[in-house]
Amino acid sequence: MPRVQLPAVTPKRRASNTGRIVGQKRPLLPKQVWAIRARLKLAGSLRDLAKLAVTDLAKDDRVRERVSVIQSKTGRPVQFELNENTRDTIFAWIKSPEMIGCRFMFPIRFHDRPHISTRQYGRLVRDLVTSIGLDPSGYGTHSLRRTKAAEI
Repeated sequence: MPRVQLPAVTPKRRASNTGRIVGQKRPLLPKQVWAIRARLKLAGSLRDLAKLAVTDLAKDDRVRERVSVIQSKTGRPVQFELNENTRDTIFAWIKSPEMIGCRFMFPIRFHDRPHISTRQYGRLVRDLVTSIGLDPSGYGTHSLRRTKAAEI
């Protein structure tokens, strides 16, 4: 049986990461996190200061000091502490009118979905990093995850 040579397949669209820095991103430094918090506080963006699901963080009208959640990817528990400033912010957000009846800390504002999408979270991180004068190509959503580990 003769072998047939087929023409090379060329992609019809450009790769989504063309022109972007790929690979591991830097963690945010504690002073950069505080700069972002300060800007969000000045703008009155309580939603963007709070993190996680309501039931993970609060019980009986108080925000927990120590939280344990199960990672969906690994199934392992992750435990962390919330400082007083973070607890105050979370409490204020949970009590705000926008959170009435919401199960998630990041409810979507315009659609019938329970929480913001991964893409929207990426946009939010990019905008926050840009707001404090950093190059957004050097930071990503994992930068926030790696920040605490870098701090420790």
